Amino acid sequence: MNIGDKFPELLGLDADGKEVKLSDYPGKKFIIYFYPKDNTSGCSMEAVSLKDNYDTFLQMGYQIIGVSKDSAASHKKFAEKYSLPFPLIADTECKLCEFAGVWRMKKMCGKEYMGIVRTTFVCDNDGTVTDVIEKVMTKTAADQLFKLLEGRGEINPA
Repeated sequence: MNIGDKFPELLGLDADGKEVKLSDYPGKKFIIYFYPKDNTSGCSMEAVSLKDNYDTFLQMGYQIIGVSKDSAASHKKFAEKYSLPFPLIADTECKLCEFAGVWRMKKMCGKEYMGIVRTTFVCDNDGTVTDVIEKVMTKTAADQLFKLLEGRGEINPA
């Protein structure tokens, strides 16, 4: 997905099997982040960074939604382990990942495989992409987003 593209109304099912729709968050803009796998070091650091700043994002008018191909059960354990307050989409068939263009060929240790390329999309309140972060800094993901939003004039520098 690129700037100007729009996410679908129905994003998928969360860890409890409940449908997650953009319209579930009236008046909110969105931070939709795609990550490779629950309970890995980078993905855990990214989730905790966003969790620790979740109230600030809500005050700024943003809802955070995480997406990976892990199962609902895996997401539930991951969310409980780190007390994540935002929904995690269980995109087990990679439909949303493919739609967003983050399901791609990757390489590790000389082997090629299909996987999720860690990417964060900032969207307006109808799901239209306004910014894309392709080089996510997992440990400081929230700070990276704050700098982006500050550059857009959405927040004042501290």
